[in-house]
Amino acid sequence: MGWIEFAAAGALFAATHFLPSHRPVRDGLIRTLGRRRYFALYGMVSTVLLVWLVIAAGRAPHVPVFDAAPWTRWAPMLAMPPVFALFALGIGFPYPHTLAGRRNARFDPAAPGLARLTRHPALLALALWGVAHAIANPDLAHLILFLGFAAVSVGAMQLFDRRAAAAEPDRWPAIAEATAWLSLRPLADPS
Repeated sequence: MGWIEFAAAGALFAATHFLPSHRPVRDGLIRTLGRRRYFALYGMVSTVLLVWLVIAAGRAPHVPVFDAAPWTRWAPMLAMPPVFALFALGIGFPYPHTLAGRRNARFDPAAPGLARLTRHPALLALALWGVAHAIANPDLAHLILFLGFAAVSVGAMQLFDRRAAAAEPDRWPAIAEATAWLSLRPLADPS
């Protein structure tokens, strides 16, 4: 029963995130419910399903994939400060083509700001969170859970970039040149 519950929770969680990413579905739901109600309902459903998914991963049969070395318990603790910082910086990020970015922002590639480090701070935070927690929880259900979040985050970065290139085909080469998924070069050369 544990694997069935985990699969059901994962499938429902994924469906509630992928279906609304399809613009006609999302726009129709917003027209029907209103913007505030849509996002309130979406947030509640997502939270409930996320809690269920985490509980279901814990209930799934324990199948060790590799032995965890003692240092692996430190991975989430070391990763969480940058995760929180990236996620906080990502909320209202002045780049319209990313998760939690300001949709009405007009991004200037000549002054990219934080986007020089990453144009997807919230998604990068989620990917880092997933990898760090996978390192510390090397059983099959938790690896599927955490690496799944990391993989979806990387896929979402690609999706947002494709949408940005389609939305701003003339400006996309300059945006891509001035920004990155992740680049530490600006820390060494802040000019």
